Amino acid sequence: MSLTPNPDWTALYDVTIVGGGPAGLSAALILGRARKRVLLLDAGTPRNARAHEVHGFVTRDGTPPAEFRRLAHEQLAAYPSVARASQLVERITGEVDAFHLQLQEGTSVRSRRILLALGMVDVLPELPGYRELWGSSLFQCPYCHAWEEQDKAFGFLAPGPEKLEFGAFLLGWTPDVTVFTDARFEVPSAIRDRLEATGVRLEERPIRRLVARPGDDVHGDRLEAVELVDGTRIAREVLFVRPPQRQTALVEAMTLALDQNGFVQVDARQETSCRGIFAAGDLTTQMQSAMIAAAAGYQAAAMLNHDLTFGPQ
Repeated sequence: MSLTPNPDWTALYDVTIVGGGPAGLSAALILGRARKRVLLLDAGTPRNARAHEVHGFVTRDGTPPAEFRRLAHEQLAAYPSVARASQLVERITGEVDAFHLQLQEGTSVRSRRILLALGMVDVLPELPGYRELWGSSLFQCPYCHAWEEQDKAFGFLAPGPEKLEFGAFLLGWTPDVTVFTDARFEVPSAIRDRLEATGVRLEERPIRRLVARPGDDVHGDRLEAVELVDGTRIAREVLFVRPPQRQTALVEAMTLALDQNGFVQVDARQETSCRGIFAAGDLTTQMQSAMIAAAAGYQAAAMLNHDLTFGPQ
């Protein structure tokens, strides 16, 4: 991945984009095409680093994430007004037309507008085997991963009773689904009846660990079974999970309005509660995918270009 050699740290940028995933890359492309002076800052820690392929992105279905980013940077290099650097932003201060971004290495950047495209942080539980299998057999999104795993033995680790029926949703990809509660909550009788009517099995005993089997060099170890506290092993090949998420440390330190689920609130223009700071991608929504994030980045870029040209309308 080629970056801009020796970016101009003294310049006043029209837009500084914080985050180099699909949302940030898409926004940089559109703003570059609008001839705005842009600085794209990527800390180099993508949320999908454990994923092997990007799916559901038309023309890029099955592309490894690193290759996806390489292609994006190759195309961005054609736009001279877009500078790209691998830097971590530690703090943002100032106001519209006069923002200051403090970088980890001590440099300060000035910018008229800011686009936050940082994504979310997945808070993985301490369940043995969970972290090791994350991204190889443990997945969040069936649209992103279920096709490749279709007709295998699926599990779903439900975070609460309100998510239990996601187990029935997974029947679209396999007839073999077990929903695990890890003994964390009671299953409402009406939901139990509906799940059992579809053939989904419920397992309510507590889980001890996830058992892995050796995989290959490409995909890593794979899930073999879910081991319960009483020693029972339930053979599963794939486990869908919904770990908690939090905002990045940078966003948590800002005074941006969040919704009831902890996502950054944006208006129809993708602007946050702080004038001049826009946001796009996973940090704003539960609908999280590369394609959706890229579309949000495009929209935010168009709104930023309009805002820089005309001001708020």
